[in-house]
Amino acid sequence: MLGAIIEKMRALYLLFLLPMTGCGYHGVGAASHIPVNVRTLAVPIFQSKVQAFRTETAFTQAVVRELNTRTQYRVLTASGDGTFTGSGTSADATLRGTILTETVAPLTYDASSGQTSSYLVTVTAQVELVAHDGTVLYRNDAFGWREQFQSTQDLSGFVEEDGAAVRRMAHDFSEALVSDMLESFQ
Repeated sequence: MLGAIIEKMRALYLLFLLPMTGCGYHGVGAASHIPVNVRTLAVPIFQSKVQAFRTETAFTQAVVRELNTRTQYRVLTASGDGTFTGSGTSADATLRGTILTETVAPLTYDASSGQTSSYLVTVTAQVELVAHDGTVLYRNDAFGWREQFQSTQDLSGFVEEDGAAVRRMAHDFSEALVSDMLESFQ
């Protein structure tokens, strides 16, 4: 009787373990579901619907850097006049983003001074990868990211930390976005 129970438990264990054997490590871009004919991506500077200073630029630069680092795509970026560097070749797809919201909220307080000691910055973006023929390859209407940063009593230090927090957040955002984009092809 005990042997039969152990045998059933072993079978049940293997039943649950079997689906996990396909999971695990894979090379960067190996799980990409973007069509193989997409080799060149245009990434114009993200649009912004918020009053924050240069968030869209930091996020665009981070996404371009992440695409260049983690993928084999040739990435075309917009120059100051709106044309893409490497003109003469058209992109197979265009990645567009819009910063929809950016909020800064107090997170913790210093009990001795009664002032905020850390903040939470939250950014929500709409991101879309569209093929040259108009086919939507990836879309996320509410891709969100958060970053905590410490405040300081010195206002100039606070302003400097705010920019650093946005750059850190842009880096983390870009890692998550590129991963999601590569593995969530519609």
